[in-house]
Amino acid sequence: MTTTMLNSPVNDFELPATSGKNFKLSDYAGKAQGKTLVIYFYPKDNTPGCTTQGMQFRDYYADFQAHNCEIFGVSRDSLKSHENFKAKFSFPFELLADTEELACGLFGVMKMKNMYGKQVRGIERSTFIIDKNGALVKEWRGVKVDGHALEVLGFIKTL
Repeated sequence: MTTTMLNSPVNDFELPATSGKNFKLSDYAGKAQGKTLVIYFYPKDNTPGCTTQGMQFRDYYADFQAHNCEIFGVSRDSLKSHENFKAKFSFPFELLADTEELACGLFGVMKMKNMYGKQVRGIERSTFIIDKNGALVKEWRGVKVDGHALEVLGFIKTL
């Protein structure tokens, strides 16, 4: 699978989502009433950085919605883990379970990282903006959590 390039169409993909739904990119992008999508990848449910990141997107959710934008969080955790994480922190957006690394591969977010002195393979915290036509228009890789959701919102407001 090739990695999606900036300013190029994103290949359609489908992943199980919280709330008993399935996410399919083509359900949102490339339609007359298409939405701009924020798809953020995070390493693991219920960890400090990932929780803070989700809460920041939650806190600005109404502002994203006001700009015809939908948010989706993605990690390799199970759907059950996602459901618990979403409920615990009242996330108003869906979390996508990418246990097979389908979207992770599409966006090239799997990296070797150091954890407690050991090399481990995991998700590099990254955020992608897909416009209503289905093209990747912005990406942030190696994201630092603090202030990131507000930075993303600032970009959304320029579209």
